[in-house]
Formats: sequence, C-alpha cells, structure tokens
Amino acid sequence: MAIKFNESDIGAEAFGGNARRQRLLTAARVPNTKVLLDRITLDAGAIIDLTVPAGSVAWFQMLEGEAVLRRRQDDKRLSASHVVFLPPAFSATLACAANAALLYAEIPHAVSHDADFAVRTPQFRVVDWKCEPVLDSEHDARKRIYLVTPKLFATKVLKGEMIIYPPGTQASNHHHEGAEHFMYVTQGRGTAFANEAPLPVRKGDLIYYADRERHYLRSEGEEDMIFVEFFVPGEYKTVWVPGAPVCTWSPTGRDIRGETPSRQIKKHSSALAQTPQDI
Repeated sequence: MAIKFNESDIGAEAFGGNARRQRLLTAARVPNTKVLLDRITLDAGAIIDLTVPAGSVAWFQMLEGEAVLRRRQDDKRLSASHVVFLPPAFSATLACAANAALLYAEIPHAVSHDADFAVRTPQFRVVDWKCEPVLDSEHDARKRIYLVTPKLFATKVLKGEMIIYPPGTQASNHHHEGAEHFMYVTQGRGTAFANEAPLPVRKGDLIYYADRERHYLRSEGEEDMIFVEFFVPGEYKTVWVPGAPVCTWSPTGRDIRGETPSRQIKKHSSALAQTPQDI
C-alpha cells in the first residue's frame, strides 16, 4: 500500500550551521527503498556540506529562496527554479544569505540502476526548469515539465518531472513496472488513489508508490495542484488499466513563462516500454 505523510509530521534535526534536515524517505520508513530523500531548511547565514558517496548519485531541487553552491571550480547561484544533479564523490558547500529550502535525494548503488553507469558516469549539472519546454496532455488539461532525464543528466538511474493539474483534472489509472517512485506536492490539494483507495493530499505531502502499485490523482480546490515525481530507476514500463486513455504528451513550443524554451522535445506516449532518450 502507498505510504503518505506530510513534511510537518517529520521531526527536524540540526544539519550544519543554521540548517535543519527532515528525513522523509528512509530505509526504516520504507524498507528496501532505492532512494533516500530529505527536506533541508536553511536559515539566514546557513552553510551546509554536500558530499555524495563514491557509489551514489544525488540531486536536489530548490523549493524556496536562493543559495550559492560553492565548489573549487566556481560558484553557482541557485533560485527556486533550479534542479541540480550531483555525481559520485561530489563535494561542495551550500550557503544562503536568507531563508531557503530544498529537497535532497541520494540514490545508493547507482550502478545497479543503469547498465551504462560504469562506463559513462554522469557529471555535475544545473538545470533551470522554468526554461525547460512545457508539454500538454492530449487527453486532459495537465502539463508536464521534465526535471531529470537521460538527455539532461546522462543517466538512467532516475527520472523526474513536474506535473501541473488545473482544478478538476484527473489522470488515468495505471501502474509502473520496474521502478518505485514518489510524489511531493508543492502546491494545491487533491486526492491520490492507490489501488483505488483514496488518499487526500495537500502541499507538503509525500506519496510513495511501490513497484506495480496502481495509482492516479485528481486535483481539487480553486488553484492548480502541482507536484514533482521521481522514479528509480529511470527506465521502466507503464501499464494502464483496460480502456483508460494512455498519456500522450505534445510540445507547446513554450516554457512555463510563455517564452521559447531552452530545447525542444518531440511528442511521445507513456505507452512506450522505455523512457524516450531524446527527452
């Protein structure tokens, strides 16, 4: 059965200077999970160390505020529109002048999730999702923005995307084979269904689905429901219940700001057995 909880239900522990960490996905909460997920809150003047073990990869997504990622090579200024991929053995510090928050995930044993990992180790990269292309669902009003893909980060260890549900929007019932995944709600409210059982969801909720668990969501209320979702590994099969419309995503030619995006993505269907490599 799906696991759902709100970030406010999880206690925080000190993490570096002027920072706190909430351990959202852990082996104790989800036995045998392939991904470890934290929510990190930074107060003004916070400085934390980010160190990735040699056999792991990590990514983080800024949720609020601004921060500076400091490496030997350079500094990267980050805002709430940035997603950052961290390769094995990566080390840096993250500092902020004002309050900020981020989701931070680590995937241990990364080589077991990508057959090419040992010969093509992914590199550090920062992506501004507000410049990424927006895709429209052909069957409903949903929109999708890819956050982590093989083309962006050169790995199949994980895949991530942001999904926007306008009020009253509902997806089709389906399940995934070959990956576990979680969703984190950043805005709005609605209902998540896990094996047809309803689970009310709101901002700050995390929903974890095991491999092959049927699920879909419906947005409710007067504002868009927005969530980010990530899959480990990033290559898997999606199976739809009989008669359900299969998600097909068409490019809009625009980013979320209505401007020309940083790149183009072709129309594609979620019926494909593998993640398209050109996204």
